[in-house]
Amino acid sequence: RMEGWGSYTLPTGTEYRGELRDGAFHGRGALLFPGGGTYRALWQRGVPAEGRFAFADGLEYAAEKWRYCDGYDRRFCSEICAGLRAAGNSQLTNLDPPRKIPEGCYDCGDGFYNPKTRIVIDYELRFLRNADDEEHEWIIRTCRKAEEGALGQRASP
Repeated sequence: RMEGWGSYTLPTGTEYRGELRDGAFHGRGALLFPGGGTYRALWQRGVPAEGRFAFADGLEYAAEKWRYCDGYDRRFCSEICAGLRAAGNSQLTNLDPPRKIPEGCYDCGDGFYNPKTRIVIDYELRFLRNADDEEHEWIIRTCRKAEEGALGQRASP
């Protein structure tokens, strides 16, 4: 059984780094998710007693008084931390400049989605999953699509 300090990679690619006792997470440790998020916690026999989740952009999740993208304040974390830009120079994503999306695809938050093949690949272009009908419709309706023409260039007015 795993004992002491160590790391363990789950089949999903999520990695645990921290203290272990009798084969379970026990003590201080963190789950590092493939998309960049991190959950740091104090574990007791494999169950988190207390913990905090931080997204890949550094924004920490708060169960109460969550103010990020709540309908009243639609700013990205980077805009909350660094301030808004001048009118006409708004950010499209939390990353600036935004990721370049392959032609005909969508950025669905954890990777790129090709509606013709219905496949989601991660940002390193590795297979993640096949999208079902519900996810397909949600991505088409809500996610940012590659711009027409040259990748990453805006059309002139």
